[in-house]
Amino acid sequence: MSKTYQRPVLTDEICLQMVQAAAAKARELGIRVNIAVMDSGANLKAFLRMDEAPLLSEKIAINKAYTAASFGVATHEWYDMIKNEPPLFHGIVHTDRLVIFGGGLPIKCNGYLVGGIGVSGGTAEQDIVCAQAGLDVFSNE
Repeated sequence: MSKTYQRPVLTDEICLQMVQAAAAKARELGIRVNIAVMDSGANLKAFLRMDEAPLLSEKIAINKAYTAASFGVATHEWYDMIKNEPPLFHGIVHTDRLVIFGGGLPIKCNGYLVGGIGVSGGTAEQDIVCAQAGLDVFSNE
């Protein structure tokens, strides 16, 4: 019986590339956002607050990345999963750092959850588009 296993780990280089791609998409959309990338242990690997991005969105972007890295579920998928279960819906939303609106995407590699990317500062839909642009850089590696 093995007592350890190996899994892929995000490098700082790819995390920075993901942040830059998300920021480029935000510029294309004409918005200013905060972007966070976390590893599988929900440790912050990269962060960017674009010039004039909303201050409150800093923590939201980090929490979106944390939610995606912690559960392996995109933040925009949470509401549909819990909306018809009142005890869960009313209870889980009080979980510290859990975000249930768009902008946080899990990062997966070879079947492993390796982290999460979170974007905040635009609409939920814009945040998802920017996060996806960052994720696309990882997927194309």
